[in-house]
Amino acid sequence: MARNILATGLNLLLRRQTNILTAAFIIMATIVLSQILGLVRQRLLVAIFGASNTLGVYLASSKLPDFLFQLIIAGALSSAFIPVFSDYLGKGEYDKAHRIASSLLTFGLIAFSVLAIVLFIFSYNFSKILAPGFNNEQLVLMANLMRIIIVGELLFIVGSFFSAVLQSYNHFFIPGIASALYNLGIIIAIVTLYPVAGIFSAAYGVILGALIFVLIQIPLVKSVKFSFHPVFSFREKGIAQIIKLMWPRTLSIAIFQLGTIVTVTLVSFLSDPGRKYVIFDYAQTLSFAPVVLIGQAIAQAAFPVLSREKDKIEDFKTTFLTSFNQMLYLILPISVLLLVLRIPIVRLVYGASQFDWQATVLTGKTVAFFSISIFAQSLIYLVSRGFYALHDTKTPLLVGALTTFLMIGMGWLFIFVYHAGVESLAISFSIASILNLLISLIIFDIKVGGFKKFEFLFSVSKIFFATFFTGFALYIPIKLLDQLVIDTTRTVNLLILTGISSFAGLSLYLFLTWLFDVKEASTFLLIFKRIGNWREILSKSEETLDGTRFKV
Repeated sequence: MARNILATGLNLLLRRQTNILTAAFIIMATIVLSQILGLVRQRLLVAIFGASNTLGVYLASSKLPDFLFQLIIAGALSSAFIPVFSDYLGKGEYDKAHRIASSLLTFGLIAFSVLAIVLFIFSYNFSKILAPGFNNEQLVLMANLMRIIIVGELLFIVGSFFSAVLQSYNHFFIPGIASALYNLGIIIAIVTLYPVAGIFSAAYGVILGALIFVLIQIPLVKSVKFSFHPVFSFREKGIAQIIKLMWPRTLSIAIFQLGTIVTVTLVSFLSDPGRKYVIFDYAQTLSFAPVVLIGQAIAQAAFPVLSREKDKIEDFKTTFLTSFNQMLYLILPISVLLLVLRIPIVRLVYGASQFDWQATVLTGKTVAFFSISIFAQSLIYLVSRGFYALHDTKTPLLVGALTTFLMIGMGWLFIFVYHAGVESLAISFSIASILNLLISLIIFDIKVGGFKKFEFLFSVSKIFFATFFTGFALYIPIKLLDQLVIDTTRTVNLLILTGISSFAGLSLYLFLTWLFDVKEASTFLLIFKRIGNWREILSKSEETLDGTRFKV
């Protein structure tokens, strides 16, 4: 009996997803696993090394290898490859689709390898440019770590390509699990190699994690009959389409990554720079968790549908607004929860003995400033994919460039003119993210011929209004119980306090959105009410991944 249930459940997860809600559910489930493992990795690192300069150097050492990966391959996959590849699959031209994929992967591996060799040889020089405030010992360590991490990024390119191919076939579970197990590889390497390799154990873990990421996808890649052949087939029409679509996105990613790199540079000018970068990175990781879980998951699930509906503009707008409101409904209460409960959450997630109280408070303050823009960071994923689905990659590039340079300018002003701390960089990031969203939405509205603005704004305002009162419902119990009832120096008591406050706040949010007749509240209440019949709920989603609709 148990074996049959397991086999049935596994079969459901391995087969193609057929609608946005099912796909988003699968993506969210695998992202939750990935985020949990990612936080375990972060806590393990801080438990061993503390909020130290050594850990800060390791975190900074991954930025340039990641920059190369994002520059060479991420732009092509996120904005160009999936729409073009999906179009060929939809026409039944599987051989052409696979030939295009092989050509692009060959080009990506060669281009990355050439740049990786340059980075490998001159890693110390690049480290000195990236973090001029680090001392010589820290720069040497950073260079050596960078050389190891770059090997893992090469493997990660192959795994990311496999994921894009499988997602184009509407397979989301295996790519998601593979991505989650990447973090598990790093954890295994840290636990087993730390006694002999120290901080280098984490860098070796990047290679192990990337290898797991590739290997676990190979059986399903074979099942969809994709096989890699190292060819250059740039005369294919599809390759020309991909290049035309990808270059603005690649420039956009390069500019955004430039902002990330300049952040490392700015932090390096603060006192105790390695420790300050640990605080910044850990605060960003915590605040980005809901962005990836909700923003990326829903946008990723909606992207294939938006791509297919680009010529049916009314259906396109309906899909976009449905995804927009669902994302906003889920992300806003999490944002205010992080804002109000920042210190307890930081203590629970990173509260190892090596993460001292001063680091906890400063991390909490930085998380608070990041949390202000979590909704914008999430929705930018969806709006950008809306532009990509319409084969417009230039607008996100221009808007992203404008707001990234604004963020860099504000960061420079805060650090060198006002002599502010590391939390000021989170303020710069949040302001830039909110402006990015607002400008993008205005342009997107014009591009699609206009949304029904009153209906749209009325729906959004109800969600924001409910979120405002949710903040009070979170704040009041935690203040009363913290000062009058519960001793929060103990982890169990802190967990109880955070749980009570979260339950009170989120319950009020659910009640208010139901009271205000927010459509998304009714949808999710129906799912919870009929949770025992979850397969039927998921199969009755209004929007399918092939662009058709079910009637509920």
